[in-house]
Amino acid sequence: MEMKKRVSLELRNRNPAEVVELVVDNCLSADGEVEGLTEEYTQLEVLSMVNVGLSSLNKMPSLPKLRKLEVSDNTISGGLDTLKEKCPNLTYLNLSGNKIKELSSIETLVSSCDITHLSVTSHTPVSDITHLSVTSHTHTCQ
Repeated sequence: MEMKKRVSLELRNRNPAEVVELVVDNCLSADGEVEGLTEEYTQLEVLSMVNVGLSSLNKMPSLPKLRKLEVSDNTISGGLDTLKEKCPNLTYLNLSGNKIKELSSIETLVSSCDITHLSVTSHTPVSDITHLSVTSHTHTCQ
């Protein structure tokens, strides 16, 4: 099922401004971007887009109340700096199973946000990191 249609179905006759949690795991993004999600989701606090074929978060709408974002098992490789502007209250981010190549893009995001939980496990070679977890802005590399 396409992501845009799945987002619409998950509304379940609600107004987007009433949705606090949205799970659209295992659907398909037609172009590798976030689809169907708009800035009308003003109360959204939890968003899960696991295994949907995302390669970028550039088209992520502004979600000022979003605290938890699950985007594991996609093909995202960078461009995470957009999250600090669009999701200023983000505290939990799961990027495991993506193609993150540059630790610097993650460090920039963590240093500029209030992220207290970050999960990154890469399926592709990364020069100096295979797993990164952040707790209260303390970086631990294993």
